[in-house]
Amino acid sequence: MTVLLAPDKFKGSLTAKQVCIALEEAILSINPLVKVISIPLADGGEGTCDLLTESSNGSYISVEAFDPLFREIESGYGISLDGIQAFIEMAKISGLQLLKSEERNPMLTTTLGTGQLIKHAIEHGVKHIILGIGGSATNDAGIGMAEALGFSFMSSDNKKLKPVGENLLHIDTVDVSQIHPLLSQTQFTVLCDVDNPLFGKNGAACVFGPQKGATKEMIIQLDLGLQNFKRVIRSVFKTEVDFPGAGAAGGLGAGAKVFLNAQLSNGFDFISTFTKLEDAIRIADLIITGEGKIDIQTFSGKVVKGVSDLAARYQKQCIAFTGKLDMPEEMISSLNLQKIISLSNDHISDSQAIAKAFSILKERAELLRALISGH
Repeated sequence: MTVLLAPDKFKGSLTAKQVCIALEEAILSINPLVKVISIPLADGGEGTCDLLTESSNGSYISVEAFDPLFREIESGYGISLDGIQAFIEMAKISGLQLLKSEERNPMLTTTLGTGQLIKHAIEHGVKHIILGIGGSATNDAGIGMAEALGFSFMSSDNKKLKPVGENLLHIDTVDVSQIHPLLSQTQFTVLCDVDNPLFGKNGAACVFGPQKGATKEMIIQLDLGLQNFKRVIRSVFKTEVDFPGAGAAGGLGAGAKVFLNAQLSNGFDFISTFTKLEDAIRIADLIITGEGKIDIQTFSGKVVKGVSDLAARYQKQCIAFTGKLDMPEEMISSLNLQKIISLSNDHISDSQAIAKAFSILKERAELLRALISGH
């Protein structure tokens, strides 16, 4: 019997690789004859850089760069074994995870550090950059990233603007005279799992602003800033930036397309192709996936939905483990899962499930005994 393990991370407790290790140990203790294939996954957010680096037998490059509030910190990116591809995760340098709750303010945050990592990579021979843009602390439409690469954003009185969210409203033109010469020689793929437009009620500021610390007044100003950004880009570059996904990462989806000529790709689709997930599903008898929380967001390009859909295509049984199940009963059937096994329940609180996820996951795997015992 061949069992494929294809989970996402359990955020706050286990990496996707650790989930695989726990489940493999449990499965082999039940039946040592089972062949276990482990393919840790991600959806373009946190964990993507590490996963792609490991999958390509690559290494990690350390770089000093600016965090969302212009503080220099040690960050970095992954690079493939052949040195051709770099894997950059904006959450590691421009992410919400780097700020205390009282520091969150998308008027004042920047993607400058993300641009610094890109600049470092292209100056070290990289030809293709894969950029994961989940988990941002920013709403600057990528002007910080662009400044690091030679773009300058000017006010109507021809003063250079600091590349932060509050200044989107004040951009009058873009100086492109100092663009990095290697930028046009580099291919960019942006991994994104949302399809929000740049502005409006479903746009970057309105939907994602509150979790980044924006007040109602800030959201109004940021949304107006994104509208101004669209007007300026249309004037300077003769291109449109309001498309599905433009609002990802505080408008970085739009900025990446304009300033990097990037191709936007669904994070799960890209990573499943990169890891040859479908080939493994084709030969497996049982597929096990999972993520920290299965809720309505699971339908929005997340790993569990992607894996279960592929399993259904090949008529394979698929089971999911999750830290917490928070989905209406009537929606669960749409996930193409035969069973969902939750770590938290009436006897184990959410905090306990997070703190002891590895051991609880191994215990819960006992529920697979009938399926894999071989009797």
